[in-house]
Formats: sequence, C-alpha cells, structure tokens
Amino acid sequence: MITRRLLLAASCTAPLTLSAACQAAGPAPAAGTLKPYRDEAEFDAALQRWRSAAQQQQGRRARAATAESAAAMPPLAMQVAPAAPAAPTALAKSADAAPAGVAESITNVQTASVDEGGIVKRAGDHLVILRRGRLFTVRVGGDQLQPAASIDAFAPGSDPSGAWYDELLVWGSTLVVIGYSYARGGTEIGLFDLGRDGTMAYRATYHLRSFDYYSSRNYASRLIGRKLVFYSPTLLQPWGPPPLQLVPGFRRWRPGALPADFERILPATRIYRSDDDFDPAEPLALHTVTSCDLDAPTLRCESTAVLGPAGRVFYVSQGSVYVWTSPMGRRRPAPDRAAEPPRALSAVFRIPLDGAAPTGLKTAGVPIDQMSFLEDGQAHLNVLMRESGDGEGMWGSERGTPGRLALLRVPLAAFGDGRGSAQREHYRVLPPVAPGPLQNRFVGDWLLWGGLAGPRAASGAFPGSGDAGPAAWALRYADGAAPQPQPLLPGHAVERIEAMGEHAVLVGNAGADLYFSAVRLGHGRAALAGRHVESGARQGVEEGLLGLPVLQPGGPAGRTAIFSGAQGAASVVYLRQRELSFAALGALKARAGVVADDGCKASCVDWYGNARPIFLGDRVFALLGYELVEGTLAGRGRVERIDERRRISFAPGAARDGRYWPFN
Repeated sequence: MITRRLLLAASCTAPLTLSAACQAAGPAPAAGTLKPYRDEAEFDAALQRWRSAAQQQQGRRARAATAESAAAMPPLAMQVAPAAPAAPTALAKSADAAPAGVAESITNVQTASVDEGGIVKRAGDHLVILRRGRLFTVRVGGDQLQPAASIDAFAPGSDPSGAWYDELLVWGSTLVVIGYSYARGGTEIGLFDLGRDGTMAYRATYHLRSFDYYSSRNYASRLIGRKLVFYSPTLLQPWGPPPLQLVPGFRRWRPGALPADFERILPATRIYRSDDDFDPAEPLALHTVTSCDLDAPTLRCESTAVLGPAGRVFYVSQGSVYVWTSPMGRRRPAPDRAAEPPRALSAVFRIPLDGAAPTGLKTAGVPIDQMSFLEDGQAHLNVLMRESGDGEGMWGSERGTPGRLALLRVPLAAFGDGRGSAQREHYRVLPPVAPGPLQNRFVGDWLLWGGLAGPRAASGAFPGSGDAGPAAWALRYADGAAPQPQPLLPGHAVERIEAMGEHAVLVGNAGADLYFSAVRLGHGRAALAGRHVESGARQGVEEGLLGLPVLQPGGPAGRTAIFSGAQGAASVVYLRQRELSFAALGALKARAGVVADDGCKASCVDWYGNARPIFLGDRVFALLGYELVEGTLAGRGRVERIDERRRISFAPGAARDGRYWPFN
C-alpha cells in the first residue's frame, strides 16, 4: 500500500443531506466561542486570499532561485525562461447509556464509555471479527467456541479493489464497518444487521467525500452510547483543486453511483476559525467532527469543522473532541532559557458533541498521539507535548524529534474564541528526550513517558557503554510537582506503556528478548517493581492487559507475520501479576506454517495487526490470524499455567454460503 490515509466528514442535521435550513446561516455564536463564516461568499473569499498569497510567494521564490542560478552561470551561457512553478503533490494519504444486554467493550483503551474502532468486538454471545475485507462471527456464549457466519465487509455489487476496511464498532445489533476507498474518493460507512444466531445481513453503505484518515496509532472512529463519532481532516493546497470542490459531501451507495451524486454537507456556517492569519507557506486543513445517530431509521449525522494548519492530533472525551493543530515540517530552535515552554506555534480546539460552538486556545508544541491527552475530573485538559513534530497523520507519531517536552495543564474555562493563549503557569517543562518514537500514558494521578534511548542520548551523547540506557519518567500531573529527579531505568526500550489497575507496566525489547517491567505508582513516588523476560520474542500489535502478541524466532522478520496471511510465528504470551510481580503462564500459539489462501479481495494488509488477546469474564482467548484459540488456567498458586483448551479456524475456506460447517 503506497498511500495510507487522511479523512473528512459530514453534515448539518439532515439525514446526511443538505436541506435549505442547513444552508441558512446558523445561530449567532455565544460569547467566548469561535466564530463561523457568515456565508459561502466569506468562506470562499478567505480561501482565495490565502491561495493568491501562496502563489505570489511561490512566484517570488522561483524568481529568486532563477536569479541566483543565473548569477552563477558563465557570462555567455544561454538564458532560459523559468518554467511555471509545479503544483506540490498532496499526500493521499454526551454519552448515552448502553442498551440492556449489550456486553461491556473488550477493546476500550483510553477513556471510559468511549469505545474505539477495532478489529474484534463482542456482541452478546458472539465475537465479531473484521479481517481482510470480511466480517466473521464466532459463537462464544454458553461455553461455546463455534464459527457462525461470514459476509463481505463491503456493499454487494461494489468493487472493493483499492479499498481498506480497518475499523469495526458494534451498537446493539448494528455492526458498523469504517473503510476508505481510493477508487470512490472517500470514507465508507457500512451498516450490517447482526442476528441472534450470529448471521449477518447487509443494510446500507454511505460514502463521505474525504481524504484518507489513517494514523499508525489512532483510529478515526469512536462510539459513545449510540453516537458514532468521526474525526477527519480535509487537506487544502494552494496549487491543488479549488477548496470548494473538496469540502465534505455525502451519498448513499447504489449500483452505478457517480461522483456527481455527492451532495455538499458541510456549509460555511458550520466552519469555524480563530483570529490567526493563514500562513501562505503552509497547507490548510478542515478538521471535521461528525456525529451520527445509529438508532435513527436513516443514518442521521451532524458535522462541525475548524479551519487551521494541517498538522493534527485528536482525542475524544465523553463530551468533546479535542483537535490540536500545528504547522507541518516546522523545526524551531530551542530557546536559550531551558525554563521556557516549547515555542512551536499551535492551537487546540474543543468541539462539543452536543452541537454547541467550538472553543479554542493558542498553545505551543505538538502532542505525540491521542494518549498524550487527558480531560480530567477537575475540569482541566492535560497534554504532553514535544517541542516540534508533524502530528499523528500517517506515521507522524513514529517520527520522534529531539528537544524538550512540556506538560500543558489548563482549565477548560480558559477555552474561548481562539484569541487567548495558554499562560506560562499552565506549562511545566520536562526533561528532554532523544530522537525516536516516544510512548506516553496517563495512569491514575500519574503521567508516564519513555522511549528507545537513554538520558545521555537526549542531551546529544550517543548511547554507549557509559549510557544509562533507555529510560522512563513519571510525574504526578495534577499537583504541580516536578518530575522525579531520577528517571526509571528498566534496562530495556520503552515501546509500550499500559495501565495495570492503579499501577503501570513498561514493555519493550533489549536485544533479542522482550521485557515486562511493573511500575508501582504510590502517593509520592514511582518505582520499578517486578520484571518478566520473554526470551527471543518481540512484541506485535495488540490490545489487552498482560496478554501480548509476540513474534518468535524462525518466523517472518519485523511485522511481516502480522501484516500478511502468514501466522505460524505468532503467539500470545500471558502473565499473572501479583503485587506487581509477574509469573509466566505460557502462550497460546498459531499453528506452525499456516498461510491461508483466503482469496482476499480488499484490505489485504493487516495495518492494525491480526493478533489480539481477548478476556471474556474467566475465559481467555488468543485471536491469531484466522484462528481463535481458547486457553484454560491450570495449576494453583505460583505454578499456574495456561493450556490450550480448544481452537477453531474461521478462515473463508471453511465456510459455505456464509455459514460454517462443524469442525472435527
């Protein structure tokens, strides 16, 4: 896959159509909120001024470059008129209670009552699995483990080539599949009905005209009660198509659907901005939040957008979506005084999910990913940020930049019409970090962060025999204290930080071995506790606690085993934690050498992995490609172990007419 993902969003309040009322100017914004454009003419004029300034600036640069080149030529050299500047290439790339009987989410990873898109979900007595362009159900209720049904994850009769179906959500008996189609130019929302017996029936597909939304660390969709929520950016380039041709549009899929079927669904009166002038040297983006009611007979959605720089990180709380915007590719030098906060210009917008007007605040720095955010119970927003960065689009979170870190802790009451700025007292400058990917996590009253290299590497020294090794830091974010003076030194890279009750666990490799290091989070101090070493393993892609997919020696290198049909090298390792000490329980493994020829038509790369540990009450499972393996705990006390109880394959070749035959 050469290009992977950006996205966009939906409408006013009609059933994803633009009604006359939707086109009319909205109500005047309340004091202290961002202001929308008055009408289409004002919005278009603002974009045209920006495009004109960018084109003039590009022309001046081209003439200056030509003059500089001419000055270096021999006097008799032939002079050639400069060509017109080339167009830059754009990368294609309030919570309701759950209904009675709906099982608690098994894939929530950050905020209570906010479920994220994923590849496996629980729906009553069934697990629903999204893989390689298909949906599968496996019956697990009543101590069963039996494949039930399968169905294509796209509309019947549509061409799935060039499409990627990556995100699954479940609301009652409604299955929602989120995908992106390069051929159809937008995001797809596929709705399916789930029967009590696990059978599935296609209901409808909706297309949203959009850019690709992919992020290596963040899903684009959330489920809050019955609300389906999207974040999606629409990239606007000075030399690209006219911006009004790119704003969100909507159509319901039908055979023979045409681009002309898209209807504009985001009027200018729902597009907000701060008072900042647009930089002609930077692309812009419409950062759009869409909320859809999954209980409505026809899908109904509302959208709001803010216009700003293209760099972005977004986070969803129970009542708002926060979008942090920043210029892309800017690298500002660090100030001389280390006590000052980072200086990269940025802004954070708060977009309420109840339809109220957004608010904003000027800030500095760039968050690493959505885990850098926490809206806490004291009405504050907490954000860990680097001095510079490109945001989380594509693999932006993985491209770590050197420099200082800071924690922003700002009261929600400080958000307003976008003219105000976070104050010096809202920032705490933190120890610098070395270049490279950085992990961070809020756990209880603590913020933890760490990376691949040690403290000396952060100050410019190359890590060597005298280096302290990879480190993690801990900070009680709410009490104003400084970080602990000495970092935690687990002796391995910090590639993952997970909550473990009131405490935490650091996961990462050192050489060929995979380490788990517990961190005790007390009232005044964080300290390393127990450790477990898994020899000859490296972590895979996972969700879950104390169950981690790993790749064993002898299998495909890197992430190949997780990103392809190969699964013979994968397993899920399980640990028991008692008083922050670990005991190895063993692993549930995929069948050796299994490579499924599944006749894949779409999504033939598992971008979000194909392995997951799953915990259902007292039952323990490992999802490994097309296999679901159930384990059972044997032994007692300190000699516990996990044994394989049974396994099934739900590979497409095992099914006929969407229903599975019994397995021996």
